[in-house]
Amino acid sequence: MDRPRIVISPDKTALFQSTAELIVEASRSAIARSGRFAFVLTGGSTPKSLYELLSTDEWRSRIDWAEVHLFWGDERFVPATDGQSNYGMAKKALIDRLELPATNVHRVVTEDTTPESCAESYEQDIREFFKAPTGVFPSFDFVLNGMGSNRHVLSLFPGRPTIHEKSRMVVADFVPEVKMNRITMTAPLVNAAREVVFLVAGEDKAEAVNDVVFGPRNVDEKPAQLIQPDNGELIWMLDAEAGSQIPVG
Repeated sequence: MDRPRIVISPDKTALFQSTAELIVEASRSAIARSGRFAFVLTGGSTPKSLYELLSTDEWRSRIDWAEVHLFWGDERFVPATDGQSNYGMAKKALIDRLELPATNVHRVVTEDTTPESCAESYEQDIREFFKAPTGVFPSFDFVLNGMGSNRHVLSLFPGRPTIHEKSRMVVADFVPEVKMNRITMTAPLVNAAREVVFLVAGEDKAEAVNDVVFGPRNVDEKPAQLIQPDNGELIWMLDAEAGSQIPVG
């Protein structure tokens, strides 16, 4: 198993800038290659700061947003207006500040449905967008992930059966740890991407980062270890605190 590329920034400001640069570069490459940039967002306070940076005049002008298509790696099964919604957070931090066609925003529609039907519908939306035949996992251009101190990624939590899903792109799961239904992309879908980036900040994540990247493999306890792109690149973008336990040399 190849080691990922690890980039440690001195602080959060530098972390967000270097990650934004990755996104700019990936968007330009994708648009030149296929005429569009399929970008998977994540939730959480750290990505929120990144989205706010991307929405500033300096960074907004560096991306051809008309050709950007936004997706979500996971979503809480709450209405879009709920404060816990990953889509709702991204809408306020980024989307509302862009001139982005509504058809370019591919959110997980949680209203007036069940978690299972919601997951099935989102999988169908993804399949139709990529025109992917049954059994084929399409390749997103850029997938942004966070990671919990419990080593979860997306809404793939330790000990949950969703960890071992091999055929579905999107699944629903009631996660006892957070007492909530979640909708999540599966590891095989994310691993089909061209570029996958973990964005992690804070001293409270340092042990988990080191354990996931360098520790023994145990995906049941450390679901973040599932993320190993088949042919794409895996990058860990860390601030100095999150990277403080990474071995030197």
